[in-house]
Amino acid sequence: MLQKIYWMLSLLVFTSISALAQQGSEPEMADKFRADGKIYVVITVVAIILIGLLVYMISLDKKIGKLEEENND
Repeated sequence: MLQKIYWMLSLLVFTSISALAQQGSEPEMADKFRADGKIYVVITVVAIILIGLLVYMISLDKKIGKLEEENND
């Protein structure tokens, strides 16, 4: 199970690194959000959603593991 978590986290890290590599041309919307201070709200909401998905996936993996154990017994 820990191996799955490590794979998910590494996927998130590599995805964010590739997104940072594309910073050459920033959209005007990001500048507007940054100027108003709302970019932090957007980042927080996205982080909460991603953390929620991660927690959901981990709990789902635990439930499936328990069902597999019961099925094998």
